[in-house]
Amino acid sequence: MSQPSIQQQRTAFNLPNLLTYARILAVPMIVLCFFLEGRLQSSDFARWSALGIFIAASVTDYLDGYLARTWKQTSNIGRMLDPIADKLLVSTCLLLLAADSDRTIAGWTLWAAIIILCREILVSGLREYLAALKVSVPVTQLAKWKTAIQMVAIATLLVGPAGDKIVPYMTQLGITLLWISAIVTLYTGYDYFRAGLKHIIEE
Repeated sequence: MSQPSIQQQRTAFNLPNLLTYARILAVPMIVLCFFLEGRLQSSDFARWSALGIFIAASVTDYLDGYLARTWKQTSNIGRMLDPIADKLLVSTCLLLLAADSDRTIAGWTLWAAIIILCREILVSGLREYLAALKVSVPVTQLAKWKTAIQMVAIATLLVGPAGDKIVPYMTQLGITLLWISAIVTLYTGYDYFRAGLKHIIEE
């Protein structure tokens, strides 16, 4: 098995890819915030700490793609890890919020989280299949808005009850945004499958 070249090593550790790695590392750090007391405990300190890490990770999501395009440092490893990092971040936060002691996501709101998670899994499978056919389905502007709403919803819910003490109804706002994100997720998921279905039928 051949060793990676110096150029490949430089590409793997360029700044855009380092930001992607940092976003992946942010996932266990957010989990640790909720386990500072040795059990799943959503204290105010845990929530504000998790929010800070989540915001930093969300910023890297924008920066890594922007810098890769601007500096012409796109790479195969970056293209592979970027969507994985996003899905790890979103799914982990949703699971934490459903399991935390305050039950931030509970009852009917669990359906919003399930819709988002199912869509991400299904679209990832479709994208992998289309990639094997060398077919690329562009990201729509609505899908970008969906991602933005989703991130704001999760950030708001992460701070949750701790934020309610400063800004009333913070948790309710986060739940509302999560439902909006879920509804838009359904549409963009359908739109993506409709665009990819013709390639599946043709194949």
